[in-house]
Amino acid sequence: MIILNGKRMTSVGSTHRYLRKKLNFPDYYGGNLDALWDMLTTLSDPVSIKLVETEAMQSYLGEYADSILHVFMEAAEENEQLIFECS
Repeated sequence: MIILNGKRMTSVGSTHRYLRKKLNFPDYYGGNLDALWDMLTTLSDPVSIKLVETEAMQSYLGEYADSILHVFMEAAEENEQLIFECS
């Protein structure tokens, strides 16, 4: 299981750098919501991701945090290889 810490997501740029590192995305990862969607929906190996400290992420990112959560939840519905939960 990959644990993502919302306290590490303090800006849009730092969030995508953190996601790229933690999720082992390639260097060409675009660092935006569309690129995140593309990476998550094309995962071919099973992966479980848990996002903790979502309140911290939401206080740092505001509505953008909601968009990130939406991408993760929708991608998990689209890709059976991805399990996502948040707390």
